[in-house]
Amino acid sequence: MEIHGVLNLNKSPKLTSRQAVDRVKRLLNVKKAGHGGTLDPDATGVLLICLGDGTKLFEALQTGTKEYEGTLRLGITTDTLDANGQIIKTTDTSEITPYQIRAVCRQFVGEIQQIPPMFSAVKHKGKPLYKLARQGLEVKRRSRQVFIESIELLSLNIPEVRFRVVCSKGTYIRALAADIGTTLGCGAHLSKLVRTRSGVFKIEEAHSFDSLMHVPECAHQAVIPIETVDEMLNRQLVLPQ
Repeated sequence: MEIHGVLNLNKSPKLTSRQAVDRVKRLLNVKKAGHGGTLDPDATGVLLICLGDGTKLFEALQTGTKEYEGTLRLGITTDTLDANGQIIKTTDTSEITPYQIRAVCRQFVGEIQQIPPMFSAVKHKGKPLYKLARQGLEVKRRSRQVFIESIELLSLNIPEVRFRVVCSKGTYIRALAADIGTTLGCGAHLSKLVRTRSGVFKIEEAHSFDSLMHVPECAHQAVIPIETVDEMLNRQLVLPQ
């Protein structure tokens, strides 16, 4: 039986988005599949897997806003902008206050310019930046305009800051974390990230790979038919998120 539709997967850590797609392909025995919006290997949460003719929905799935919850680690700057990278600078954070953090975060709400990280899949002359970065190279990147709808501070336990961000597609939360740290004057990196929503697809409705693997018949039922996805995307255009 051919499968066409979208699977809302709760991606586990230490897994690339491509590896997650390959696992789902093997589990459901489908030939054509892809993902609608990359997640970094250590990031978890909503990853939309398009199956069969569902791959035609790639662009439509990108249109909705994204929501993330993460942890910002002040005082430590890394080359990858996350916890996987090499530490390139440490700074004392004892003088940083909650008031300063709130004030700086407000500066990043709205339309902002953002430079993609070197450790990213953005291509330079046909080659992904992360491959150049692994060679110790750094190239000039053009800034991109992204939209930050809101930044909510969930907890302040300096040097760690838990936050929730609602933003447009194409936003690098790692870059946002690093830019906040730079503006504060102490540097920062992203130590944890969960995508809790992609458009109308929420983490509460996502399926873990383990649960799908343990009950294979439920894995087929977890795939949202194309017609249903179309209806969800149409509602996304008229309903507040």
